Amino acid sequence: MFDNFVSFIDRHKSFILTTHDSPDADGIGAEFVISMILEKAGKDVKIINAAPVPEYLQFVINDDVNKIEKYDPEKHIPLIETSAVLVIDTSDEFHLGSFREALKKAKETFVIDHHELKPLSTLSGLRDPTASSTSELTIELACFMGVELDEVCATAAYAGIVKDSGFFAYPKTTARTFKAAIKALEWGANPNYVYKQLMENSSCASVLLQKQALSSIEFYAGKTIAIMILLWEDFEKTGTGFDDIENIVNIPLRAKEVEVSVLLKEKEHGEIFCSLRSKGRINVSKIAQDFGGGGHATAAGFRSYTGKEEIIKKLLSCVETR
Repeated sequence: MFDNFVSFIDRHKSFILTTHDSPDADGIGAEFVISMILEKAGKDVKIINAAPVPEYLQFVINDDVNKIEKYDPEKHIPLIETSAVLVIDTSDEFHLGSFREALKKAKETFVIDHHELKPLSTLSGLRDPTASSTSELTIELACFMGVELDEVCATAAYAGIVKDSGFFAYPKTTARTFKAAIKALEWGANPNYVYKQLMENSSCASVLLQKQALSSIEFYAGKTIAIMILLWEDFEKTGTGFDDIENIVNIPLRAKEVEVSVLLKEKEHGEIFCSLRSKGRINVSKIAQDFGGGGHATAAGFRSYTGKEEIIKKLLSCVETR
């Protein structure tokens, strides 16, 4: 399965790693693993993302503020022109934010991803939608190549695994997920530390944001669909940002009747971000694709400038017909 990756890195000396806009634990964790694999192979490596590391994931970079650079065309285009680019944790160039423009400058591109393939995806590489996370996939790759991760990389990869597997509860969790997690622990990851950082490290302001979201909740289709809305003024009122919405969309799934949970988040200039979660009967990735987004069967999302009411109407139609 990994032979095409080995051939790819053999063809190049210099590599740029990037992940989707609004980077998450899995994208960053997988970047760390691939970075170490390439460094051990004697390659030149830089991690350059369109957006900075979110506040709640700062613990992953272990105070190394220079580990991940924010994309700057003037600074990075000359470097990209002499490098191969590895796109990690997405197969969709439209999810790369401002970095998308740099892809055509690269000597070659290669994807490492575990998301369901979108019909119009054009990037090729290593994809395995049966993996619970890209971090899981990259740990397997490290083992295949005989690379042992250091504690920092192991911690980042473990954080990616537990977040994308829902702490080993989502449908894609399998024996291989636990095997990859165990390997991360053997390399130094501390599960209690990672849990505290991911789940017990929120600000009081983010708790107030949860209160705002829950106060907006509406149930549809016999309470099987829950929809919450966070307006831009809610973020201003609580002094929060998009980094503070982590996990809010999952809360309604605690109700036994709810099959799908939806969180609409309004940005300052009217763009709507939509997060979708499912207990598994309904594939929300397919629904997100109808809006130009994507993701997993149980966790997906999209962006739109369509009004909230129209988005909700179309969402309800999509969910109810599946």
